[in-house]
Amino acid sequence: MHKNITSFHNPLIKQIVLLQEKSRERRKTNLFIIEGLREISLAIKGGYLLKTLLFCPEIIPEEEIFALKESANSEAEFIEITSEIYEKLAYRGSSEGVLAIANTKELNISNLPFGSSQGPKLNSPLVLIIEAPEKPGNIGALLRTADAANVDAVIIANPKTDMYNPNIIRSSVGCLFTNKIATGSTTEIISFLKENNINIYCAALQASVTYHTCDFKKATAIVVGTEATGLSEEWIEKSTQNIIIPMQGEIDSMNVSVAAGILIFEAKRQRGF
Repeated sequence: MHKNITSFHNPLIKQIVLLQEKSRERRKTNLFIIEGLREISLAIKGGYLLKTLLFCPEIIPEEEIFALKESANSEAEFIEITSEIYEKLAYRGSSEGVLAIANTKELNISNLPFGSSQGPKLNSPLVLIIEAPEKPGNIGALLRTADAANVDAVIIANPKTDMYNPNIIRSSVGCLFTNKIATGSTTEIISFLKENNINIYCAALQASVTYHTCDFKKATAIVVGTEATGLSEEWIEKSTQNIIIPMQGEIDSMNVSVAAGILIFEAKRQRGF
C-alpha cells in the first residue's frame, strides 16, 4: 500500500512548488523536480538518485510504476497523489502522471572522464562549450544536439541559470541526464582544457577560418557564445583557432544551437561517424 497525499496544503506539495519555482531552494536543498516518465527513466539511467516519486494512478498505468520501482534506487519513496494535485504540479498537460524529487549532482569539471585527476584518459575527446547561456530553451536545444552527436562532455562557462531549472529539463527532453555535464568559470575551463591538451576552437568573427578547414580529429573543444554578445575576450585570446560558418543570407546571425550542431557534426564527420 502506498502512502497517499490528497491535500494541497501538504508540506511535501509546498516543497515541490518551491523547488520548481526557486533556484535558491534547489541550491539550498540539492534537490530538483523531474516531470514525465521518459525524463525520470533517463535520470535513473544517468545515475541520479530519486528521493520521492509521486504518481497519479488515474493517469499512469500500474505496470509503469512497477518498472520505475525496479529501476530506481531502493531508498526512493513512492507516493500516490490525486489528479487535482498532479494538475497543480505538472508543468505540461501531456506528461504521464508522474514526477520525482531527485538529488542534484555536483557538476564539477574535475569529474569529467578525461579530467587530469581521473583514471584512463579518453583518446581524443570532443567537447561542446557554451559561454554564459541564459535562455533555458537554447540550453535545452544545445543539450539535445550534444546527445545526438554523442559528444564526450558539455561544459557551461559562467552559467546564468542553474542547470536543474525545470525549463531546461523540459526543453532538453531529458538530455540533461544523457550528457556528461560540467559548469565553471571561463578561466577554470580554459585551464582545464590546456592541462588536458584539448584544442580550443572558438566560433568568432575575429581572425577566423572557415570551420571545415580545421582538423577536429584531435582532442577538440568547440566553443560557442550567445547570439547577443558572442564570446568573451578571454576565449578569443586563448583560442587555438577561431572558426566561422560562412553565411549567404541578409543577416549574419544564426541560432546558437544550430551553429553548434553544424560545428559538432563536422567534427563527427571528420572522425568517421
